[in-house]
Amino acid sequence: MKDPYSVLKYPLSTEKSVRAMEAENKIIFIVDAKATKKEIKEAMEQMFKVKVLKVNTLFDMEGRKKAYIKLAVENPAIDVMTKLGLM
Repeated sequence: MKDPYSVLKYPLSTEKSVRAMEAENKIIFIVDAKATKKEIKEAMEQMFKVKVLKVNTLFDMEGRKKAYIKLAVENPAIDVMTKLGLM
């Protein structure tokens, strides 16, 4: 497995990502362009000790790879963002 710090680059803290965090319990991260969904899930679970249900990825217009990471109900996304100092 890759180093989790090389897979997950940084979280997005835009208005859309905050809305997704509150409404759907999702966190949006910019990730390594070559990272797979499985690597993203393992990195998130290892770094933050949370249960990940699903990972969706896409490349945005700027060429960055975004990962929409859906967390389990027992792990609120707002708690993870608070640990990162973004909330």
